[in-house]
This record gives sequence, structure tokens and C-alpha cells, in this order.
Amino acid sequence: MKSKINQAYVHRILEQLLQTPSPSGYCHNIMKLVASEAEKLGYSLSYTKKGCGIISVPGKQKERVIGLSGHVDTLGAMVRSIKSNGTLRFTSVGGYMMGAVENEYCKVHTRDGRSYDGTILTTKPSVHVYSDARELKREEAVMEIRLDEAVKTVEDVKQLGIEVGDFISFDPRAEFKRNGYIKSRHLDDKAGVAALFGLLELLKRESITPAFTLQLLISTYEEVGHGAAFLPPEIDELIAVDMGAMGDDLSCTEFDVSICAKDSSGPYDYQMTSKLVELAKREQLSYAVDIYPQYGSDASAALRGGSNIRAALVGPGVHASHSMERTHSEAIWNTIALLAAYVMEPCLTNESKGM
Repeated sequence: MKSKINQAYVHRILEQLLQTPSPSGYCHNIMKLVASEAEKLGYSLSYTKKGCGIISVPGKQKERVIGLSGHVDTLGAMVRSIKSNGTLRFTSVGGYMMGAVENEYCKVHTRDGRSYDGTILTTKPSVHVYSDARELKREEAVMEIRLDEAVKTVEDVKQLGIEVGDFISFDPRAEFKRNGYIKSRHLDDKAGVAALFGLLELLKRESITPAFTLQLLISTYEEVGHGAAFLPPEIDELIAVDMGAMGDDLSCTEFDVSICAKDSSGPYDYQMTSKLVELAKREQLSYAVDIYPQYGSDASAALRGGSNIRAALVGPGVHASHSMERTHSEAIWNTIALLAAYVMEPCLTNESKGM
């Protein structure tokens, strides 16, 4: 199945996703892109009340529904206040180190549709001026945004239409290398969403009908903890497709599909995880099984929200998560191939449903 993946298509949709700003809570534009792409493939997208998307794929059997989720929302920020000198104080959206966004380019998105470029800096941005610039602790209180506009006062900034509560997105700086490496912000989880669309394109092009009906949930609040807290009640099991972490005592690499056995929400379903490992071996995929103690997923949110489901977590290995991230195309191909194998042969039979 891996050889049948339309790699050019997956790269194209991933690049479009990466170039569309979508910090948590500001996902209307990227959801239009998702809906348009689903329609091109012959699928319709419906919305939950909080703006998550659901794409349904009919299966050979209708009595069970398998959910697959990925999130398009990313890390970002909001304008906290306008400072007297015309710079902006901001508050973070999602969990990241302030040092990971220092000196990065960003955009401020006003509520009337305008956007303005800026740069994230500390309040002591020059070692030629401030003797303690190197030692300054990087935290929200000492970070600000320098706008690329001629502003020197609060009123100057307000004349641009910028107000408290406006969203701020980070420049992804996406690069697709000829050797297969992909480096960009927000591969968490736009690489996972691209994998889901790679799966949809494969199913459509090859006229493959999954064993059971699929519902793909494209969530918009995962980075703030409640992306898939609501699931359609007909979903029996959910695979969250999100990035695999790397480092410390983890075995995942940028070439692997990660299979997470446990994260901060606890162990994932034993049968589902075992089946994913079995399929990865059978399909001869490069994979890793790891435990992520500082990690939570859409599946975590669904379980904590009270969903009566089995759940698992897979995704492409990503280095330097919540910073300047990098993966390899092979990790995305391995993820798509594992998902394709699973939707054709899920772990639970009709007889074992409800075990």
C-alpha cells in the first residue's frame, strides 16, 4: 500500500496547510481549505458547533464507526495589551517555550480582516545596549512584538485596527528539502492532517472501501486541550493522528510512524495498539513504540470528555516539537500506510465489540 501513496499530492496539501495561519481559535480560513480539499476528493465536510470538521467515508459494514482525528490548530498568541511605545504585549496560545519564538516573524490578524507583520523580541533585544540581555529570563512579561509599521503610541496602533484579543500567527518558514526532510513550524499537527488527506486520496483513487465506516475529525482546539472533547456518539474507536515526539529515552526517529502506548492521559487501548504494531510489522514499515509523559492528544480529550470509545495514537516522528520542527517524508508515508492497513483490518471484530 505504501507504494501507492500519491506523494506529490501529500506534499502539496501539507504546504498549503503550513502556509495558512491557524492558531487555536482562529481556524476559519484553514477549515475553508480543508472543506474545499475534501470536496475535490468527492467527500463532504460537516461542522460541529465549535467549528471542528467531520468527513465521513462509507464502509463495507455500517454497524461500527472508526474515527480518525487530526488537528489543524497550531501554537500562536493573542494581543494582551498595546504598550505606550507602540509595541504589543502578547499572551501565548498553546504551550511553548518563549525562547522558541524569540526573533521570529509573525502576523497580527485584526477582526476586520487586516493583517500586519511584526517580529517577536524581548524588551532588551540588543547585547550592544543591555548588559543583561543574555541572562534575561524568557517569559511573557519580557516579550513584545515590534510592528513593521510607523507606530510610536497606543493610538498609532489602534489606528491600524489592532486591538486587544487579536490573534497572532508565527511564520512557519516551511522548507521541503530534496532529500526528503521537511522543516517548518506547525508540523504538529499539519503533517498528521496531510497524512489523513493522503489516506482519503488513496481510498478514492484506488476505489478502496474501508471495512467499516470512517469519520475523520479535523479538530481546531487541540493545542489548548479540548479539540476532540466532543465526538459523534456513533464512533466506536478513535485513532488520533498526531506527531511522534523525539529525544531523551524515546526511540522514534524522523523516518518512523510513532505508535504511542501511553501519554499524560494514561495507557492507550491495548488491543488497538497491539494491532497497530502487528500491522506495522506486517507491512514492513519503519515504526517505533514510545511513551510520552508530557503529551496529550485529541484522543486524550475525547476520553476525558466522557466518550465511550477505545483509543490509540499514531503519527509521523517530529523533532523539536513546539519549536522549529522537522520530519522526513518517509515518516508521513509510513503513517499513511499504517492507517490504510488499519481501516481495512481494524483490531475489533463485530463479535468482540464491547469487550
